[in-house]
Amino acid sequence: MKYKVKIVLLLLPILLSGCGYYDTNEQSANYYYLNSDKNLSAIGRIALIELSNDSAFPLISADVTESLYQALQKKQVFGLSIIRQSSPAWRKMQLDMNSSFTLEELATMRNTLNCDAVLFGTVTGFEPFPHLTIGLRLKLVDLSDGQLLWALEQIWDTTDETTKKRIGNYYRQHSFWGSETLQEKLGTVSSLRLVKFVTYETAETLEPKK
Repeated sequence: MKYKVKIVLLLLPILLSGCGYYDTNEQSANYYYLNSDKNLSAIGRIALIELSNDSAFPLISADVTESLYQALQKKQVFGLSIIRQSSPAWRKMQLDMNSSFTLEELATMRNTLNCDAVLFGTVTGFEPFPHLTIGLRLKLVDLSDGQLLWALEQIWDTTDETTKKRIGNYYRQHSFWGSETLQEKLGTVSSLRLVKFVTYETAETLEPKK
């Protein structure tokens, strides 16, 4: 008999509004949940599942996945590997990532993907310039007990003044080729530049508050 592990995947909006952190710091993403009872640095290895895509632009999910992988590697909090949606092992499991997992499914993922947790989610929306926008919904689940370790749901809209200010701060704090002004402008017109900024902000939330 299979027993459902009641992880709170479908309660993400409630979690983001009522638990974890609401970060008003203009340097980071605003809405995310971090399980204060878990130590992320104790998670040995995470499998980043290539993101699903609800936008009209099929290539954006691969770009975001690769950029997120690079941003998380720089944090050096845990080991990381990418599992593509086309991977035979992943497709064979045929899991519904929007529902609870059984104990058997948790064990299968752990053994097949050789990891301790899975990070998965969706590009919920994308619009190119002149209304450059990206939306993400992400979840990190502990495969030992099915608990939600971290989650984020946000939209980055470059026409929003607060978002533009954060992009400007990001480029002022990091060294890239070209002038700061040019880099700030690229962040609001270039899809790849915005993706880099978005995944940087996302990775910054994957650390316990000090």
